Amino acid sequence: MRGGLIALFAATFLELCGLFMYGPLLLFTLKARGLEEAWIGLFGAVQWLGMALATPFTAGWVRRLGARRALLLAAAVPLVAYAGINLSDAVPLWALLYLIAGMAGALRWIVAEAMVAELAPPERRGRIVGLFETMVGLTFVVGPACLSALTGAGLEASWIRWLAVGLLAAALLLSLRVPALHSHLEDDGARPGLSGILDALRAAPAVMAAGLIGGFFEAGLSSVLPLYGLAIGLGAALAALLVSASGLGSAVMMVPVGELVDRFGRQAVWKLCALVNLAATLLLPWVGEAGALAWLIALLWGGAGGGLYTVAMIDIGHRHQGVALVSATAVLVMSYTLGGMMAPALGGMALQWSPQTGFPLLLAAWALAGVLAITLMPDRAPRPPRPARSATSD
Repeated sequence: MRGGLIALFAATFLELCGLFMYGPLLLFTLKARGLEEAWIGLFGAVQWLGMALATPFTAGWVRRLGARRALLLAAAVPLVAYAGINLSDAVPLWALLYLIAGMAGALRWIVAEAMVAELAPPERRGRIVGLFETMVGLTFVVGPACLSALTGAGLEASWIRWLAVGLLAAALLLSLRVPALHSHLEDDGARPGLSGILDALRAAPAVMAAGLIGGFFEAGLSSVLPLYGLAIGLGAALAALLVSASGLGSAVMMVPVGELVDRFGRQAVWKLCALVNLAATLLLPWVGEAGALAWLIALLWGGAGGGLYTVAMIDIGHRHQGVALVSATAVLVMSYTLGGMMAPALGGMALQWSPQTGFPLLLAAWALAGVLAITLMPDRAPRPPRPARSATSD
């Protein structure tokens, strides 16, 4: 299965780099066409809407198509959608295709992470999942950096968009190298769809709570940290670096977190991440006296928040298999996304109320909730023995 993991890693890396090149460039194109910022913002949200709409149904799609075919479909649909955008001038059609690409993106996200957990040997699952999450984080940097370099070199936007589509095509070809998994991935008796998602949520609510808290601190706060930096007196450039500090913490900590899970177990590392998150938050009242402390806190938030998600992904990989694994991954993705959506909304209100009081209180409450959830929530999820895998066809 080593070759399958390498192909899955490489395909995911190329596809995400292409997406993170294409998305910002498409928004720049709309701006150049004279669309107002409000409409451009709504257009950018269309892809996330597609992901939200598709997530509850991914397990059913996997059961009907098979994991490998679902992965190939999720790689092919954005390729066709973005090529269609390149060939059209109708913005409403762009929005429709962007929505469909977002739905495929949800399927790709969930199936890829479930397949990584399925393909990884149990004794090395922590390290491999950590490597995968680190690689995904790097695409957030590599994709926009490539776009910036190509734009700076004077390459026309239309050519860059086709280059991004070329990366998606390469990702599809690499996805063909991912092997089919054992038949239990598609038909293991678990309920697909909304019923399966509710089963996964009832079985391991602490796992999903970790996704919610991790999404809040790792993804969501990236929208609020620059505002917080300005509120405590940092300049605009230094305030923006808080986001980089959070991203750096997330990128560098995923592999060590996975290694720690393999060595000390999931529960111990889970609690460690939650406690580090809380400790970093409790340092906030002293940021006014030592501004450099803000970067350390952001670094710890990124590492601990991302660590919570990574450990949760490792945990459900150990607990579940087949359709149940896909359903649990879908719930984790939804909870992480919800946390990412709540952080800027609640954080913005807290900053408006009081940067020195409201913001620290909000974050301390969320961090403490994470510690309590991981410590006190019931754990009813099964841990069945994992049968031997064979590379049978879907």
